[in-house]
Amino acid sequence: MGRVELGEGGKMSRCREDYPEGLEEVEEELQNLDWYHDNLTRHAAEALLLSNGCDGSYLLRKSNEKNNLYSLSVRARDSVKHFHVEYVRSAFKFGFNEFSSVKDLVNHFANQPLIGSETGTLIVLKHPYPRKVEEPSIYESVRVHTAMQTGKTENDLVPNAPSLGTKEGYLIKQGKIVKNWKTRWFTLHRNELKYFKDQTATEPIRALDLTECSAVQFDYSQEKVNCFCLVFPLRTYYLCAKTGVEADEWIKILRWKLSQIRKQLEQRSATLTP
Repeated sequence: MGRVELGEGGKMSRCREDYPEGLEEVEEELQNLDWYHDNLTRHAAEALLLSNGCDGSYLLRKSNEKNNLYSLSVRARDSVKHFHVEYVRSAFKFGFNEFSSVKDLVNHFANQPLIGSETGTLIVLKHPYPRKVEEPSIYESVRVHTAMQTGKTENDLVPNAPSLGTKEGYLIKQGKIVKNWKTRWFTLHRNELKYFKDQTATEPIRALDLTECSAVQFDYSQEKVNCFCLVFPLRTYYLCAKTGVEADEWIKILRWKLSQIRKQLEQRSATLTP
C-alpha cells in the first residue's frame, strides 16, 4: 500500500506516488480536451447537461472515488447517465473496450458510438459539451443571486449548483387584448419560460417554448421603464422588471438560451446532412 498523508482537517489523502504509472501525463493530455471538465461534480454535470445540453450531449469528468477513475456523463432524453472510464496498466478501460491513449479514446467518442444503459436502451454520443461556456458571467450572476437568497456562500453552491442555466422571479407582463399590466411569477428552465399567477401557483398560465422565439431585446416603446420583449411568430410578449439590472439579467440569460438553441439546431442539421 502506498504512503498516505493527512490533508486539511485531518482527512486522509493519497500522495502522488499512489498514482498509477503515466497518470500525471494522461491528466495533462486530458486538460487539452475541451470536453474534459476535471473536478466537476456529478450533480453539477447533471445540471449543466439537463439545462443547456440536448439528447446525446456528453462530457468527461474526474471521479472522486479513485485517482485513476473518470466518469462519462451523457444526457439521454430527460435524464443523465454516468459511466466509468478507468485508467489501468497504461490504458483506458470503458466497458469491454480498451484504449491505449487519450487520442484513441477521443477518436472513439468522435465516431458516435452506442452505449447500453442499465435499462437496456442504447444511448448515442452526439455532442461533446465544452468546458468553456460563452457567457460564464451569466452563471456567476445566477450563483450570486442564489447565494443572496439562501444565505449560502458561492463556495457552498459550487458542488451542487442547482441554479445553472435557470432563473425565476416576478415580472410585470402586458395583456394580449386588454393592454393592462399584471405582475406574474416567471420561471426559466431548460428551453421553457413559464409564467404563473403568483409564486404559490402550481399550474402555469402559459409555457413559452423558446425554440420558437426569434429575438429578445430591450423595449423603449412603453411608458414603463426596464422593459424588454420576446418576439414569437404569433405574438410579441412585453415584460418589465423592477430594476434595470434585473431586466439586463433576464435579457442576457434568455439571449444565451437562444444562442444555445441555435447551436443545437445547427449540430442536428449537420449530423443529418450526408
